[in-house]
Amino acid sequence: MAFNISNWSIKNPIPTILISLVMALMGYIAFLGLGIDRSPNIDIPAVIITVNQPGAGPEELETQVTKKVEDAVAALGNIDQITSTINEGSSTTTVNFILGTNSDRATNDVRNAIAQIRQDLPQDTNDPIVQRLEFAGGAVMNYTISSPKRSIAELSDLVDRQIGRALTGVPGVARVDRVGGVDREVRVDLDPGRLIAYGITATAVNDQIRSFNINLPGGRSEIAGSEQTVRTLGSAETIEDLRNYQISLPNGDSVPLSNLGTVSDSSSDPRQMALLDGQPVVGFSILRGTGSTLVTVETAVRQEIENLKKKLPEDIKFQLIFTRADSIRASYESLLSDLLIGCMMTVITVGLFLGNWRATIITGLALPLSIFPTFWVMQSLNYTLNGMTLLALALALGNLVDDAVCMVEDIDQHLAMGKKPLQAAFDASKEIGLAVLASAAAIIAVFLPVAFMGGVPGQFFQPFGVTVAVSTLFSSLIAVTVTPMLSAYILQPKKLKTGDNNPSSRPRFRPYKSLLTWALRHRILTLLAALAFFIGSLQLVPLIPKGLFSSGDTGLSTISLELPPGATLNDTVAVANQVNSLLQKNTAVANVLAIPGDSGRVNTGLIYVNLVPKEQRSLTQRQFEEQTRRDFQKIPGARVSFRAQGGAGSTKDVAIILKSENGDILTQTAQKLDREMRALPGFVEVSSGVSLVKPEIIIQPDPVRAADQGVSVRAIARTASLALIGDNEFNLAKFNLADRQIPIRVKIANDGRSEIETLQNLRVPSSNGTLVPLNSVATISLGSGPAEIQRFNRQRQVNIGANLEGVSLGSAVTQIRALPTMKNLPPEVTEEPFGDARIMRDIFARFLGALSLAIISIYGILVLLYNNFLYPLAILTSLPLSIGGTLIALLITQKELGLYALIGIVLLMGLVTKNAILLVDFALSGIEAGKPQFQAMIDSGVSRLRPIIMTSVSTIAGMLPIALALGADGEIRAPMAIAVIGGFTTSTLLTLVVVPVIFTYIDSFYYWLRGLFVKQKPKSI
Repeated sequence: MAFNISNWSIKNPIPTILISLVMALMGYIAFLGLGIDRSPNIDIPAVIITVNQPGAGPEELETQVTKKVEDAVAALGNIDQITSTINEGSSTTTVNFILGTNSDRATNDVRNAIAQIRQDLPQDTNDPIVQRLEFAGGAVMNYTISSPKRSIAELSDLVDRQIGRALTGVPGVARVDRVGGVDREVRVDLDPGRLIAYGITATAVNDQIRSFNINLPGGRSEIAGSEQTVRTLGSAETIEDLRNYQISLPNGDSVPLSNLGTVSDSSSDPRQMALLDGQPVVGFSILRGTGSTLVTVETAVRQEIENLKKKLPEDIKFQLIFTRADSIRASYESLLSDLLIGCMMTVITVGLFLGNWRATIITGLALPLSIFPTFWVMQSLNYTLNGMTLLALALALGNLVDDAVCMVEDIDQHLAMGKKPLQAAFDASKEIGLAVLASAAAIIAVFLPVAFMGGVPGQFFQPFGVTVAVSTLFSSLIAVTVTPMLSAYILQPKKLKTGDNNPSSRPRFRPYKSLLTWALRHRILTLLAALAFFIGSLQLVPLIPKGLFSSGDTGLSTISLELPPGATLNDTVAVANQVNSLLQKNTAVANVLAIPGDSGRVNTGLIYVNLVPKEQRSLTQRQFEEQTRRDFQKIPGARVSFRAQGGAGSTKDVAIILKSENGDILTQTAQKLDREMRALPGFVEVSSGVSLVKPEIIIQPDPVRAADQGVSVRAIARTASLALIGDNEFNLAKFNLADRQIPIRVKIANDGRSEIETLQNLRVPSSNGTLVPLNSVATISLGSGPAEIQRFNRQRQVNIGANLEGVSLGSAVTQIRALPTMKNLPPEVTEEPFGDARIMRDIFARFLGALSLAIISIYGILVLLYNNFLYPLAILTSLPLSIGGTLIALLITQKELGLYALIGIVLLMGLVTKNAILLVDFALSGIEAGKPQFQAMIDSGVSRLRPIIMTSVSTIAGMLPIALALGADGEIRAPMAIAVIGGFTTSTLLTLVVVPVIFTYIDSFYYWLRGLFVKQKPKSI
């Protein structure tokens, strides 16, 4: 069919030109409308279940809440994994479903499962919140606001009520989270001494406020012939009204609420702060929804911020702390630049080889005519211009021009025979058409298995594989239609030169002809040399660093703070200020945003460090982190460590999960592993989740004494909880303002909560109406418990992680597995990699499967095209010839054998087969024409030498801009280009010699088999 298309195109140039131009124009329009993102959108169906029980410890929540939630959802279908994180007062369970599961249905199933166990959860827990994962990735951008005239409370209110509401209306914004600040509330701080004097408990005061500070509907009534609504208004209108509320005492008297403590319009106790360069501010972060494009959302948010600046008072100052879109734009521009430079270098290379400007133009036109229609397909599939799709086009660059080069070069050879351009185009397209079709099929066969290899890696690489396959399809279409058509009408005829008809007679081909002749005369020696090269190159694998990919230089470093459990927010602020002081001394730092109290835990914090642009600093981001890390060791009493960039679920460069049902054995094992990892060279900032415990005050009810005095355990727990932290958020009385309600929090005053004696003297109501001291019915002691509990698939888990200096991820994982603790894990404990190590293992395994399927697919396609089971084997032998060059190139440049190097190897699988196809296809044509095997192979090698060298050099030239890593994120992509350049160099040289030798063996074997059934003498060497 391809040959008919070529003939039709040559005979009908106007429709051919029109169709190709229309496709290119549609693609260009699609290109302008494509969104820009860092990576493909991956829709991971996940449901989050949050259950809050204020004041409850992690161990208590694990038993009473988390395990019940996990058991309830575990029976649902299509579950991939269940993870839980339990902190003080909060249990969060995330249920990840298998890719392809309907998210809405999964959410409803989880909601129904949780509803069935609601009655089994403690009564004082808030209703479980079940929500689908609606946001993609971390924060898109982070702002702070400040004002010399306004308090933190006023700025917090501004973010909550005006800025947050405005930004959530921006398309693509899923959530606006306030960072730092305080929540406004009416505080009723009770005096413990006065409560005892009046004989009333904090619980009773809270209940009375809830009962009368309320507005309720009263129905409808007809009065004077008209229907009127009846309302009961009991809510206080002012703070003074609330102060004057009469509180009933057990003896029948009543006193104003103000007699029992102070009532104020104030703010909640801060659990988090935001400090910009050491100064208090209020920040907010933007999270985008799934399916949205990051750069589009960021641009819209910036515009809305500008609108808000015009509406808000002039004293409100916005400051953009960081935006992920800047690095994405820089990476996009860098990739686009690499693509354009690669295009130019490819065309220039072809021009130098052909020495014909007309042929160069024809070849160069294949690039835009192949690339632009690909954009139209990308838009139809809802792809974006991201790192994967642009990388696919950059990778396919040399491949896109290869088919046109082969076609033009073959036409040029026919012109050299004295043929007219029209006849040369007809004959060349017929001669080379099958090879072009086979080459395109081989590339597509390689990348489609990668596109559909399943799992999260499959979703991530699907746009990549499809983009390469589609661009290759358009490339082959252009090569068999537009290229021969333009050649027929643009190229000039050549004068026939005597003795120039046979390429073998040309002087420039004689060295290769001599080498090929020697190889065919010494076939065993040639094969042994090739085998030795392949086996020897495999010995280089242990010497090459292995990892997922380089983190690059984003200009934003993140620092984690962790103080011992029990530390206050003020303690964390003090450490954050010390870190800020150290950072401000470094000229590479632009600004520092510290967030003490991150994730609601006052003993932890995050610090975002914005670096000045790369061209304005002498250090790379990694060098800055390594240098600064040493200064952090001077800060006592705190863990201060850098977070891994882009870590998949882990904040460390390398992390290991230990799992067990036995918490004690798990803790002991994790502590041993923690100590052993600290001794490994290159491992820094080692930490585990079990190395710190949180101090607790334990109230142990005495069953006998409590029963004697008629006091229930629930009464004891509620008395302590309400006095210290106030009532459950959902049960708090509300104070009505004109446009909203704010909570009224009743609890013991701060100064009364700082002494354990106050807790001991709290009065607990008994069943007979009397009040008894808490210490008369319970024992109060000091203890400790875990600050946080993590669970994975219904087992406790502990993460042990470390950052790396001078050690690759693959080497780090190997060293960890060689540690004594890892070799002798208790039977109750299991382990698995976490974060990047886990993804690396998954990707390597899936790539191996995809490559195996790709090789089988290539073989199957070649069998169908050549109608022969043996000859495709000669083509496939070119595949291992590329591995040695790849490994040598990675070793010399010390680049990691990771994700991007694997992508390069995948591309090689398709590219190297193209050269072998050209050799085998031409040799078979010669044998069918009656040439002896030896002469057919010599003629094939010599005649295909120029197109093979041209396509190889043009591919390498197209890869050079990426290999040089000149632009943003260039160091991330460089291993891919280096793998292609190294592998393609050796495979090209070896293919030209080894494949002909193997072909002669296979051809002889084919005729031997054929001779068993059909008497025919083979054409021997």
